[in-house]
Amino acid sequence: MTSKILTLAFAVTTMVAVPLAAHAEDAPRPRITVTGEGEAAAAPDTAILSLVVMQEKPTAREALTANNEAMAKVLDAMKKAGIAERDLQTSGFSIDPRYVYPENKDNTQPPKAPTIVGYAVSNSLTVRVRDVTKVGEIIDQSVTLGVNQGGNITFTNDKPETILEQARRNAVANAVARAKTLTDAAGVGLGRVIEINEQSFSPRPVAMAARGKMMAMDAAAPVPVAAGENTYNVNVNMTFELKN
Repeated sequence: MTSKILTLAFAVTTMVAVPLAAHAEDAPRPRITVTGEGEAAAAPDTAILSLVVMQEKPTAREALTANNEAMAKVLDAMKKAGIAERDLQTSGFSIDPRYVYPENKDNTQPPKAPTIVGYAVSNSLTVRVRDVTKVGEIIDQSVTLGVNQGGNITFTNDKPETILEQARRNAVANAVARAKTLTDAAGVGLGRVIEINEQSFSPRPVAMAARGKMMAMDAAAPVPVAAGENTYNVNVNMTFELKN
């Protein structure tokens, strides 16, 4: 009876010792994490315009009719300029009353209610222009036909994948160079890559002419538009093992 108990105790002790030894061998090595920055630029091939027709009239019906007529002319002109229907999209519509608030000089309580003196109808149109050389011409023509408010021009690239790929390569090369500089200065070796994380940033919209200026424009003054270049930025965080 005593012999069996001693044998069992020895077997349990042996089983526990094996995973402890393996755990010591698998202990993680020292690591270093660095951030790499990369960018790549290209001329844009597409422009996205935000154009608004706003009409004010004494009644909502009159304002809507005037707005419809103006927007119909704008859409027709866009199609004649070669803009495909898939590149024209209504992005907003509103009907807002215009109020006059009477002065309450004698502090009458309750104060007099505001009076509706008219209505404003706004119709917003987003236009994708696939030939950036036509942007100035299209803005000119749209203002002549009724566009009197505007938002932004966004210059983009229809297929930015190739540009982003180059930015990624530049970011990784920058991260590796930084890691080598740090490890050389510390007197240690740079090991294999453990982890890579990426963050990419698209170009920001470029502001279009101010609203007041758009309302004052005429067809005789072409809109100068400079497309420039789009710069795409990529950041990568890379973690490396360190060698002794």
